Amino acid sequence: MKILITGNLGYVGPGLVKELRKYHPTAYLIGYDIGFFAKQITNRSISPDILLDSQIYGDVRSFPEEILQGVDAVISLAAISNDPIGNQFEEPTLDINYKANIEIAKMAKRQGVKKFIFASSCSVYGSAEDAPRTENSQLNPLTAYAKSKIYSEEGLEGLASEDFQITCFRFATACGMSDRLRLDLVLNDFVAGAITSNKITILSDGSPWRPLINVLDMARAIRWGLERENSNGGTFVTLNAGSNDWNYQIRDLALETQALLPGVEVSINQNAEPDKRSYRVNFDLFEQLAPEHQPQYNLKTTVQGLIDGLRLINFQDANYHQSELIRLNVIKDLVAQNEIGSKLNLINDFSGNKVKGSLSY
Repeated sequence: MKILITGNLGYVGPGLVKELRKYHPTAYLIGYDIGFFAKQITNRSISPDILLDSQIYGDVRSFPEEILQGVDAVISLAAISNDPIGNQFEEPTLDINYKANIEIAKMAKRQGVKKFIFASSCSVYGSAEDAPRTENSQLNPLTAYAKSKIYSEEGLEGLASEDFQITCFRFATACGMSDRLRLDLVLNDFVAGAITSNKITILSDGSPWRPLINVLDMARAIRWGLERENSNGGTFVTLNAGSNDWNYQIRDLALETQALLPGVEVSINQNAEPDKRSYRVNFDLFEQLAPEHQPQYNLKTTVQGLIDGLRLINFQDANYHQSELIRLNVIKDLVAQNEIGSKLNLINDFSGNKVKGSLSY
């Protein structure tokens, strides 16, 4: 089996590659990524990329179709990966997350690829204060990032066929330790703050709801998408990926972290404006279709994993909000250094040729 992963040098990629290598040891694994976050490795071991058979550096907006020759499955992680970046760079968000994604899917179908797996997001539900959202619930995207995910889902549906199976995972908010850790994710942020300053600061009033999923459980779900038959879900399926037990209010995430790190102070902004991004999600369909690939981590084990992982790398940067573990900071630095332009395009490659750039999920 030959598997191509776009955006593999991001937060999700390292765990996914380990998952695929463990369960499909003879698979030929190809990574495709621009490499903006390639050096943000957060472990004390060897590079996580050593498990790949091939790493190709490039932009999804100028993807060479010939790379797909002989590929059996494409896993699409490449995206501008959060709301702060998407809000500042709305046009490239749509170009990378949506337009390029659809073009690669079309190329894949032309080249005879059998499976296409897309990392979507539960953020498509936006503001939903009533019942937990199912796959058939009304969508209410509040950001460019969320809109780009919906557009991709819609565009992919029309491409599915008996010979080109498509799986779209609306993932809950990612969290947990990774060999390329991000600290611009809510739970990861709370644990980092607790370790470095003995304080967790909640900018909202703590009431918004969010579903969460450990990044390693995301990899487990993607493996199910890689292995599933058309008889299980059809030639095209969009499903919420996570666990019903993982719907939490923001303040509960802080309190769970505090419970594992006694002495940590939790600060809640009771006067904050309501955060419209609040939703609970129903994951019954995912449990029904993928009973053997359900999340194995809970909130406590995920928090403890972050604590252990950060201590292992001797993480002590109390000013981490200004560090390269915040994705927007990396992008701002690259722009300031004139390495990328306003469309998140690389200014020049080493040969002086004009090229474009993209990001990892």
